[in-house]
Amino acid sequence: MCKACIQIQPRVVEDIIAIGALFRPGPMEFIPLYARRKAGEVPTEYDHPLLEPILKETYGIMVYQEQVMQAAQILAGYTLGGADVLRRAMGKKKVEEMAKQRAIFVEGCAKKNSIPPEKANQLFDVLDKFAGYGFNKAHAACYGVITCQTAWLKARHPVEFMAALLSNELDNTDKIALFVAEARSMGISVLAPSVNESGSVFTVGEKSIRFGLSAIKNVGQAAVELIIAAREKDGPFRDLHDLCSRVESRGMNKKLVESLVKSGACDDFGPNRAALLTQIDGALAQASAKARDRDAGQASLLDLLGPMEPVTKKTNAQAGANGVPDFSLRERLGYEKELLGFYITGHPLDDYAIDLAAFQIHTVAQLKETPGD
Repeated sequence: MCKACIQIQPRVVEDIIAIGALFRPGPMEFIPLYARRKAGEVPTEYDHPLLEPILKETYGIMVYQEQVMQAAQILAGYTLGGADVLRRAMGKKKVEEMAKQRAIFVEGCAKKNSIPPEKANQLFDVLDKFAGYGFNKAHAACYGVITCQTAWLKARHPVEFMAALLSNELDNTDKIALFVAEARSMGISVLAPSVNESGSVFTVGEKSIRFGLSAIKNVGQAAVELIIAAREKDGPFRDLHDLCSRVESRGMNKKLVESLVKSGACDDFGPNRAALLTQIDGALAQASAKARDRDAGQASLLDLLGPMEPVTKKTNAQAGANGVPDFSLRERLGYEKELLGFYITGHPLDDYAIDLAAFQIHTVAQLKETPGD
């Protein structure tokens, strides 16, 4: 699509509408010709002079279904309803119906415009070729207007636009990975999720986007709402035990907390994610005991003092005081890819980035659009 835009050099919304209709299997082959005619490099030609008023805006190329219908009306005297029947017959390629419509078309051309049968059959073949993949202009116009609106937003408010785009694809990790790569190419930092900083969806910072908690695999919306409510009530969480204790027990389970830790959402409690994993069972057990005490009407002296002040981020040595070594880089990145859909703190090929830059490489997604076998 970028290549098509570069070729056609759109200047008005009508150009965008035409590109949207042309960029489909079939009409794609006419993009270079459309671009050359638009640029004045080759003359615009029409299969019949009567087609010029219809095809002038698209440089002699039938792009829209409406043009096929208008051509049938002007050349062969079809009614609007009859032209739609012709369009549908051409689209479905029904042999008997096509033979019937060809006879009507040839007779109409001779009767209305004195077009000889040979030329009329040639014109019918042209309409048939384009009707098979012609795009509805009203549909293309809607796409074109939205394209212009979103392009303006992306250019003028890039961080907000990309955050909204990401938030709209919370359940689609493939799309999230694609849009994160796009955001980074625009110079926007995508920050890891954080139980102390993230919202439910992707949120906007200063030239940055914070990963939303709801986009983490295995972390449901209900649990996210409970985490945010607890944080807003009593401030940032101090450690894993504080997180599990302050969030209602119905919102926390082992699989969910593991996903938070492995994805990096609990890095505020210490960068050693492996050590944090070993604390989960104890933190959940302590939270469960506190919940039972509250239900029984019991409270500790510390509870009466209210929430404690947040502590500073723990060092790696403190988080791993029990001697648990942290994950290897491969393991850490593997968990991030599994739970977030992409690598956020690094990439397995970072060490080879300079070497790879020397080659013309493509992502798997790009291969789908690359010519050749």
